[in-house]
Amino acid sequence: MWDILQDRWLRLFPKSQCHGKQKRYTVSFLLIITQLGFCSVYFMFMADNLQQMVEEAYVTSNTCQPRKILVLTSTLDIRFYMLTILPFLILLVFIQNLRVLSVFSTLASITTLGSMALIFEYIVQEIPDPRNLPLMASWKTFLLFFGTAIFTFEGVGMVLSLKNQMKHPQQFSFVLYLGMSLVIVLYICLGTLGYMKFGSNTQASITLNLPNCWLYQSVKLRYSIGIFFTYALQFHAPAEIIISVVISQVSESWVLFADLSVRTALVCLICVSAILIPRLDLVISLVGSMSSSALALIIPPFLELITFYPEDMSCVTIAKDIMISILGLLGCVFGTYQALYELIQPINYSIANSTAVYT
Repeated sequence: MWDILQDRWLRLFPKSQCHGKQKRYTVSFLLIITQLGFCSVYFMFMADNLQQMVEEAYVTSNTCQPRKILVLTSTLDIRFYMLTILPFLILLVFIQNLRVLSVFSTLASITTLGSMALIFEYIVQEIPDPRNLPLMASWKTFLLFFGTAIFTFEGVGMVLSLKNQMKHPQQFSFVLYLGMSLVIVLYICLGTLGYMKFGSNTQASITLNLPNCWLYQSVKLRYSIGIFFTYALQFHAPAEIIISVVISQVSESWVLFADLSVRTALVCLICVSAILIPRLDLVISLVGSMSSSALALIIPPFLELITFYPEDMSCVTIAKDIMISILGLLGCVFGTYQALYELIQPINYSIANSTAVYT
């Protein structure tokens, strides 16, 4: 896709050929940052849920009651759980065949849907009066929401890779529209009902709000397993970009070693970034605002303009592309600023990274 657009650009503007590689490198860099950011969030999600499951195991019961905080305590730091997950993710990313990974992804989707059904079953019960909730959040919250929303829906790195592996790529548009429609409905329903159920106590991951009983502990486990197997798909695109550059610099006898070394180093780098900034909600917003918005809202309409403008584009299409790019640029600047501002604020790690003991 990028190669086609780049060729069109060079035909329209031959003098810009010297900048062609720079544009391609820019898109590749943003794609790498976005996908590795996704992987870092996956690290934190799995670690958060694993910590809660392990440290609440001794008070877990068969009776599923709403959470009530008794005392905040933490046996092991959240970073320990990240390091525990690290070796298993390194072994997982050694699998390079997308068809094999798609099998894992299918199993993960089935597991996730089953877990989501149980979450819906819980949050629709005894919902408090929504009139007690504030009608409007602060503007700072909207800036963080922008990054979170873009993070949620931006997945071009994985989508294009899957399209290339499809047996019938011509059916991709139908699959994409159907899949995105289902995802939008699920996200809206889960987000709305979850907030109505838990209000301001809603955690960065709604699984952390579930009751401390064996049924919902299994939900967290299944969700974590699903995220674990999806990790390799998110990791595939940036790994392929970086590895192709590295192996071009080594002899054929060192290709396999270089490939596995880069994969290991990238997973370790992602783990380190998650350890340094273990703030799931803010990292999601930062990645969404900083790089995902560029890939999803700024660059695509800009490329459409410079590619098809000489072919008599309609005024509606031109206005639409300009508005989307401006929206993406504003969201990128202000969303990134707000996420970084929140990240540098001092926090109480004994509370932020601890697991509460509940009944």
